[in-house]
Amino acid sequence: MSCPICKKQPDAKYRPFCSKRCADIDLGKWLTGSYAIPADDSDDLESIPLADQKLH
Repeated sequence: MSCPICKKQPDAKYRPFCSKRCADIDLGKWLTGSYAIPADDSDDLESIPLADQKLH
């Protein structure tokens, strides 16, 4: 298995990454939402009665 960021050989210390730099890049992607899965939930929200929706 290669590093998911740069495709180099992984280092056991940072596995599955090759370095702290690649591990930090991956963490940054998680924190900024880059790995979010797009969803189309507009139909689901319309089926909830207005009294049940929490706005706060």
